[in-house]
Amino acid sequence: MLHPSYADLIKVVNSGVEEGEDPVVSSRYSIVMATSKRARQIIAGDDELVDGRGKKPLSVAVEELNEGKIRILTDESEEETEEVPTAETEAAETQESAETQETEEAQEADAPDGE
Repeated sequence: MLHPSYADLIKVVNSGVEEGEDPVVSSRYSIVMATSKRARQIIAGDDELVDGRGKKPLSVAVEELNEGKIRILTDESEEETEEVPTAETEAAETQESAETQETEEAQEADAPDGE
C-alpha cells in the first residue's frame, strides 16, 4: 500500500487551489505521472529534496510531493514557471543546508564517545 494514500497526496497538491478554481490534480493518474517523472530525475542525478537514504527513487519522489517540496504544474501554470520554484531551484536552495547537515553528522561520527 502506498503511504501516504493517493487521496492524501491529491489533497496536498490541491491545497493551494482557491475555492472555485479547478483542482491541479483530480486523478491518481496525475500523481503517478508526476512522481514517476520526478523519480526519473532523481535516477538521472538530480538532488533529492528530502532525506532519501535507503529509499528507492519513487519513494523519495512521493515523500517530496507529500511534503510540498515539488509541485505539479498544470498547462496554465507552465506559462508562469518563472514565478513558481521548480525542483531544481529548490534543490539549489536546500543543497547548502543539506551539505551543512552532512558535515555535522560526519563530525559527530568521527568524535570520540566521551565528547
